Amino acid sequence: MENFVSIVNSINNVVWGTWGLTIFPVLVILCLLAGLFYTVLTRFVQVRLFSEMVRLIKSNKSSDQGISSFQALAVSLSGRVGVGNIAGVATAIGIGGPGAIFWMWVVAILGAATAYIEATLGQIYKETDIETGEYRGGPAFYIEKAMGQKWYAWIFAVATIIACGLLLPTVQSNAIGGAIAQTLGEGTTIQTSIGALSSYKIITGLVIVTMLGFIIFGGVKRIAHFAQIVVPFMALAYIITAFAVIGLNIDQLPSIIGSIFSDAFTPIAGLGAAIGIGVKRGVYSNEAGQGTAPHAAAAAEVDHPAQQGLVQSFSIYIDTLFICTATAFMILITGMYNVVDGSGGFILQNIAGGISHEGPAFTQMAIESVMPGFGNPFVAVALFFFSFTTLLAYYYIAESNVAYIRRSIKIPGAITMLKIVLISAVFFGAVIKSQVVWDLGDIGLGIMAWVNIIGILIIFFMGRPAMRALKDYEAQKAAGVTKYTFDPKKLGIKNAHFWENKK
Repeated sequence: MENFVSIVNSINNVVWGTWGLTIFPVLVILCLLAGLFYTVLTRFVQVRLFSEMVRLIKSNKSSDQGISSFQALAVSLSGRVGVGNIAGVATAIGIGGPGAIFWMWVVAILGAATAYIEATLGQIYKETDIETGEYRGGPAFYIEKAMGQKWYAWIFAVATIIACGLLLPTVQSNAIGGAIAQTLGEGTTIQTSIGALSSYKIITGLVIVTMLGFIIFGGVKRIAHFAQIVVPFMALAYIITAFAVIGLNIDQLPSIIGSIFSDAFTPIAGLGAAIGIGVKRGVYSNEAGQGTAPHAAAAAEVDHPAQQGLVQSFSIYIDTLFICTATAFMILITGMYNVVDGSGGFILQNIAGGISHEGPAFTQMAIESVMPGFGNPFVAVALFFFSFTTLLAYYYIAESNVAYIRRSIKIPGAITMLKIVLISAVFFGAVIKSQVVWDLGDIGLGIMAWVNIIGILIIFFMGRPAMRALKDYEAQKAAGVTKYTFDPKKLGIKNAHFWENKK
């Protein structure tokens, strides 16, 4: 097992660009620069059109082929809002100190512009699945149609199937297993071929895969309906609890906010640790640039592609500026955290040294310190729903890329095979220790982000389709139209076949 962990860690370092050439991983720099690039070119679209984003979320327009904007937002949020919001924030603080939260905010604000670009591209180049009749889209589709490079689209599709079907699900189910163990204990120890396992984690894994199987065999409509009910409810309950914890310690809030800003530039854990882990966990949480959200965005029924781009941009605020910030404030305001160094020692130790920073324990302890007997089970339940809905989103994303590949190669039973692989990965993640699954998840996230960010930058310089769509939408908005339309040929956008046929 130690050799496996070492190999995974080495691959992770290569994927993220931790090559010793800079104090920050190269992919971290790319994520920040891409967000800044699109923020400037869109003239801060994530700020200028904030009120329009809110208006569009209220749309309930759907069809037999597509889901509503709100459902698409819920599906994408179910992917964004997951273990990163609870365990990821705790990990960021445990490695990078309070300053890591500042850099999570930065990557969220900048990433909202990136989210607009990739989601709008997903809408522009979507198509109707000839087998299911549902809308399909995502980076593989827009890379092929906008770049004209099918081989590069295949790289993304294969990487995404591996990442969302095998690697990333282990992180979500592992966090659920860890939260259950923190709440109920490990139970009976069972010896297996992969080591000693907790009986409670095994039971947890079986419950997760049973529920997951029932929903994913129902298709995208069942996933969308489940997400639109569960995501708003669980997010609201979590925010209310966070406000209660913060409210009971409100006198400490100014100093906590001050420590986040001061530690961002004079960090106790070092500038590289604060920025590196802050951006990495920020990308893990909000997924801007990763290429996952465009799949749900493409499934929406809208009058203009820019509309769903704006809706997806707004989801970054909900994910990071609301939910991640709530977690961070709870942990910091109660002091329930440690900051570790690279050798396993402590830079700052507030709680027992045996508490792992790679999991939900800091968050559970923060709530438990204010509401004894409530924190551990509440976080376990919240994490279950956060992570479970993310698993549904991962399945949908992987399925969309299998569908993309099946356009060229007919693979009998491919979807069924995907479901079996994902369910197996979920069970494996639920029972195994946390260190290796976070590294596996980072590998999956990193590969997708490299391919997608480079792809959308190339597409920008080839034709600027998302920018043209934004300009067209704002022109119609300024003209006061009551019914938005989208004519890709008029805008000089090629291969947007769905919209050409609709027109």
